[in-house]
Amino acid sequence: MEAEQSISPVREKEGDTPESSRGSKPEAASQRAGTQARGNAHGGSGESEFRRIVRNFTPSWFIITMSTGILSILLNKLPYNGNWLRIISIILFVLNVVLFVLFTALSCLRYILYPQLWSKVIRHPHQSLFLGTFPVGLATIINMVVIVCVPAWGQGLATLAWVLWWIDGVLAVAICFHMTWVLMSNRRSNLAHMTALWLIPIVSIVIAAAAGATVAGVLSNPYHRLWTIIISYCLWGIGMPLSWIILAIYFLRLTVHEPLPREVIVSALIPVGPLALGSFSIIQLGKLARTVFPQTNSLPLVAAAGDTLYVVGFLVALIMWAFAIIWFVIAVVMIAQVRRFPFNMGWWGFIFPTAIFGLATSTIGVELESTFFKVLATVVAVFAVLLWIGVACGTLLRSITGQMFFAPCLGTDLKAKLAGQDGSSGVESTAHDVV
Repeated sequence: MEAEQSISPVREKEGDTPESSRGSKPEAASQRAGTQARGNAHGGSGESEFRRIVRNFTPSWFIITMSTGILSILLNKLPYNGNWLRIISIILFVLNVVLFVLFTALSCLRYILYPQLWSKVIRHPHQSLFLGTFPVGLATIINMVVIVCVPAWGQGLATLAWVLWWIDGVLAVAICFHMTWVLMSNRRSNLAHMTALWLIPIVSIVIAAAAGATVAGVLSNPYHRLWTIIISYCLWGIGMPLSWIILAIYFLRLTVHEPLPREVIVSALIPVGPLALGSFSIIQLGKLARTVFPQTNSLPLVAAAGDTLYVVGFLVALIMWAFAIIWFVIAVVMIAQVRRFPFNMGWWGFIFPTAIFGLATSTIGVELESTFFKVLATVVAVFAVLLWIGVACGTLLRSITGQMFFAPCLGTDLKAKLAGQDGSSGVESTAHDVV
């Protein structure tokens, strides 16, 4: 739908005169490509509404599960908590599981019915980045299984969470390495086209480290706990330095080019995500290291090795939390300057960074026993809940009308080509495709 709307004005401009309608061969090829793009977006006139929805069901939908999941964890972990708040957290957890299963089923059905779309997705410069939202959503479910289900139903759920964590870790590493190579090998001549979406595959590997810390805390075998912690530290070591590199490139883009287009301004908060998530996960790993390392006699030549990891980890966490504040302020200023921008799937990108920042703040407050951090975490949590309610209502309304079901990977290249012929900036094309 949106693809047709964005292409039509350009086509009308090219077809103002009879000469252009007869046109040269390049113009005729462009018109044929336009027809094909509209057919791709709508799946053909004979296709049912359900098949059109399946065809246009992109990986970006999993950003809903990662945002809902992290909010359920935040509400469960708030320092000023109550039974009613935990019930809301469990309701969000159940909703997240239902959405995750539904989205996974629709995604599998999409690539079964239209197998050629898989290659289009993994090669698309922006939609491919959203593949990282799948392991992120799964990691939030793993965390809540440990928090809610293991105390209620026993050690069998701990084993299930451990198995799911291994699956999530493998997926996160594969997606992170693949997308890093894609970003390096896809020669981008214009830095202005870069967005914070580059960080999404890296978030998947950092949250796998956080999930590993949570899962390790409920395993009965101390050596299973030890290796889970060590692998989680490795995952953290892969993800966080990569995020720092991309943040440096992103900062360069913001300083030497025009401000972000309003269509992609919703991605401005994403840099907060990996920093706050890294802060939360390194504290959790350090807390576990204090108990597991003495039990397994790890690093025997170092006195109190686990305590050392905890103290160093907390210091690193505090520094990254403070650095996240800078990006939070930058994002708020940029969003305030734009004021009005179109609603799209990217709006869910407001919720995850906000909620994970609240979770990191809450964790620091608990470790320091600081009222300031605890109150700040509660304020951020309230804001995240209000964001979730507003964005969920907007998504539901537009899903009923079909406006949310749009697949940029089916018509992006044509749109960028036509935009270039019309003399418009390629940034507009890129902005339109990120959601």
